[in-house]
Amino acid sequence: MADDGDGKLRTEGSSDGGLGGAGEPPAGAAAAAAVVGGGEMLLNVGLLALALLAAYRLYLRWGTRSGPGGAARQSQAAALPRMKRRDFSLEQLREFDGARNPRILLAVNGKVFDVTKGSKFYGPEGPYGIFAGRDASRGLATFCLDKDALRDEYDDLSDLNAVQMESVREWEMQFKEKYDYVGRLLKPGEEPSEYTDEEDTKDHTKQE
Repeated sequence: MADDGDGKLRTEGSSDGGLGGAGEPPAGAAAAAAVVGGGEMLLNVGLLALALLAAYRLYLRWGTRSGPGGAARQSQAAALPRMKRRDFSLEQLREFDGARNPRILLAVNGKVFDVTKGSKFYGPEGPYGIFAGRDASRGLATFCLDKDALRDEYDDLSDLNAVQMESVREWEMQFKEKYDYVGRLLKPGEEPSEYTDEEDTKDHTKQE
């Protein structure tokens, strides 16, 4: 084999520069190129199929939410009065998942927030709907949006590392800035606090 000067290889002793005629690769090389080309085509088709599937899932999630049912839920949520301050056990918190109750609550680092006005995110069809009515601390700390991030028992977060706990605290501050803080998430056996109307009004005024 030799290089003919333009980057192509030719067979020594062949007058036409190769077995397949001038400038043409040998039959074996052509077959290999066809296989590679076919592989690239299959890869492109596969990627296109994945993109279409992702687009379809987004349509189902966001399209459903923005449809008549989703709009009705958002309108109903917007009409809800501000929630009075109270504390919640895990069982009580789960009632406020946006499905059984139009109001949506979630807990972060022991604090409970009313995220109803963010129902497009935390409602049943929202991307973070899995956290509605639950303690979202572990999921937010570990960036996990599936059931592995949810605990049916009280989660003291004691196994999280320093970086993850710092992430939880940062999320807590973000929720305090954007949503109403409505009370504490109670530990097992802990008694709820009794909030006066004056305390409730004062805290809500601070948030505004």
